[in-house]
Amino acid sequence: MTPLVSVIMATHNRANLLAWAIKSVIGQTFQDWELIIINDASTDDTKKVLDEWQKKDRRIKIINNEKNVWQKEGVAGNLRKGMAMAQGKYIARIDDDDYWCNVNKIKKQVEFLEKNPEYVLCGTGVIVVDNNGKELFRYLKPESDGQIRKKALFANPFAHASALFLKEAAEKAGGYGNWKFTEDWDLWLKLGEVGKLYNLPEYWLCYLSDQNYSFLHLRAASQMTLNILRTHKKNYPNFYSAYLLNYSQYLYTFLPNFIKKSLRLMLSNLKHLISR
Repeated sequence: MTPLVSVIMATHNRANLLAWAIKSVIGQTFQDWELIIINDASTDDTKKVLDEWQKKDRRIKIINNEKNVWQKEGVAGNLRKGMAMAQGKYIARIDDDDYWCNVNKIKKQVEFLEKNPEYVLCGTGVIVVDNNGKELFRYLKPESDGQIRKKALFANPFAHASALFLKEAAEKAGGYGNWKFTEDWDLWLKLGEVGKLYNLPEYWLCYLSDQNYSFLHLRAASQMTLNILRTHKKNYPNFYSAYLLNYSQYLYTFLPNFIKKSLRLMLSNLKHLISR
């Protein structure tokens, strides 16, 4: 039987973190899903852990890469594999180091998109947590389609692991592009050319603060962000202001570490404030 929702996760050497993410999918009240996990040539116990989970729930499907895809293509390379395999009408994303903290997340997002066919993408707010799951802070993304479009170039308008979107619309938009970082931002901007966008004003994603690949490769991610903004500048407002803000972040990556440490929170808060 074809599932309504395909959940896609890419993972590499995160055997110790996978349980949080997988349990948050299995624990959803909405149960018409498949979970596609791309194991990107992990060298730890990831394959063993995934095999055990698959024995418990056959809706979990595993792709084991023989060679690491991320080094060359970023997570987008693995997500394209997952999208090609996905059978669902909707695609949900979850990362191996994050988890959904509301059991009705998928149910509410599916209900919204089913009732509002002009919309192609639905996200949620975020709770940032430390390695022990303790909350550090939380934030909401712009809610309405108009608010999202107005701020879409300032900062990523959706938290990737909170998103649920129409597979057909994503394919029509061109899917995940050839960006090693910020690949999701590019996809959201492309989806905005196909249909309307929405963020539920709910905190349904727990995001682990210090594991993000883009943060660990901030300079490269910032440079790709600037390229993405230039690609979409004709389709969204406030390009020059947004470009200046993101160019400031790019320049920040060249500062000495002791200065970056003191400015990191200020710059992050500024982006959140402007993009809300």
